[in-house]
Amino acid sequence: MTNIIAAAAGGILPVLAWLWFWLREDRPHPEPRHLIALAFAAGMVTVAVVIPLENLTASLIRGAGGALTAIFIAWAFIEEIWKYLAAELTVLWRREDDEPVDPTIYLITVALGFSALENTLFLLSPLAGDTVPQIVQTGDLRFIGATLLHVLSSAVIGIFLGLSFYTSRTRKVIAGLTGVLVASAVHALFNYLIINSAPQNLLSTFALVWIGVVLLLAVLEYVKRIHPRTLTRG
Repeated sequence: MTNIIAAAAGGILPVLAWLWFWLREDRPHPEPRHLIALAFAAGMVTVAVVIPLENLTASLIRGAGGALTAIFIAWAFIEEIWKYLAAELTVLWRREDDEPVDPTIYLITVALGFSALENTLFLLSPLAGDTVPQIVQTGDLRFIGATLLHVLSSAVIGIFLGLSFYTSRTRKVIAGLTGVLVASAVHALFNYLIINSAPQNLLSTFALVWIGVVLLLAVLEYVKRIHPRTLTRG
């Protein structure tokens, strides 16, 4: 029980710090706290859905003689699709989703909920018997790498939805599907680099995620300034 509590604290508390950071991007018109909590919880529940699917997919790919790279690419698509579905089913259909920046905020929140439980599960193994340095290293790598990857990939979907916010329903659907494909590709690329990078090069791989987050912040500023077109009669 002590290990579980420690893993939960190590997995969730750093993620809550990231959540505070990203919610500040929507300070002028913050989303209702109960919907933020709902999106976060939806992300955590999604882990329970994704893990069995990933295990099944890995078994099928191995059975077909597929490589480890194929498994991680498939996992990237599974995770991005289900994080998006979690957001759609819980928050993106509500009237509170009324600004172009809102889909990104909600999708980031779902991603952070997903990361919180995923990080906790990763930490449980080191806490069960390995050394303190290994515990710290695992927590640091999840905090600076994997968590931000989930944020970045889910935010890509939110950006596409934000750019199409004031368009037709058809264009929004196309934007959402395109966002999922791009997000999955980003996630899959990161997984590929992790598999094929030497341990001493992992920080370089994580640096790419940080660069992506900086670009995300810049694009998010643009999305905040999107307004509906004003039609004037001549």
